[in-house]
Amino acid sequence: MGKIIVITNRKGGKSTTAANLSIGLVRQGKRVLILDADSQSSLTISLGIAEPDKLTTTLATLMSGIINETGFDPTGGIIHHGEGVDILPANNSLARMEIELASLLVGRETVLRQYTDKVKPLYDYIIADTAPTLGLLTVNALAAADSVIIPVTPKFLDAKGLELLLKTISQVRRQINPNLEIGGILLTMVEKRANFTHEIISLIEEAYGGKIHIFGEHIPRSIRAAEASAHGKSIYLHDPKGKAAAAYEALTRECDNAQQAVEKRSYGLIGRIERLRPAMPGEVLNHA
Repeated sequence: MGKIIVITNRKGGKSTTAANLSIGLVRQGKRVLILDADSQSSLTISLGIAEPDKLTTTLATLMSGIINETGFDPTGGIIHHGEGVDILPANNSLARMEIELASLLVGRETVLRQYTDKVKPLYDYIIADTAPTLGLLTVNALAAADSVIIPVTPKFLDAKGLELLLKTISQVRRQINPNLEIGGILLTMVEKRANFTHEIISLIEEAYGGKIHIFGEHIPRSIRAAEASAHGKSIYLHDPKGKAAAAYEALTRECDNAQQAVEKRSYGLIGRIERLRPAMPGEVLNHA
């Protein structure tokens, strides 16, 4: 069953992170679906889909199908990217989804989860990129997620804006999705030579490091990464030996290793429960 990771914040290179983390996981042998949950379509365009508004089936189409209770193919609209990742794109029609969701009396926060429940068995990971706002679409993504990664550029205003996002995540966990975890804060577009950068990173680590995981790998500011998005490629294909590719590769390993550790703990717990559970008549339990 696929793990759902949401990439969210107002800024911080969300789309670039979502694309390169997703393709990095594919390079590790994983089956990955990207959901573009931002009507600006930045992620869709960065993966080479140049005219998303001409697409007939997008994330908005499928969410409308759920709201209106019409039959639809959950894999409809999914496009296979040349680097092995699948993407369910977005276009301008997703902007109307906020209004459509707001009109619902019941279940407005869980429409996207109803969709992801249908496709989770097909993938190891589902990576969702969100809008740079805390609207209903972002809440829907958080309601469907297992974990959230927060990209943050080490600038004063970006760091200050973390508090509101963390409060929203806390509210979603408390009221809608008790299993939601913060996978970590990811420092992106880092200019290591700037003294002010180190000061902001230290402030973030001091304020949040005791409560929230901060990824050890920082994503450097990279012209090559911007070029890759403009050409519809990942950083691995565009600049495979560059610093940004190495950083995203390290992030990918850290995320996948963390997930494997969670799965091992879960399987271990299930095994202990099974060993403690009394056998039913005619049943043989494996105590190996």
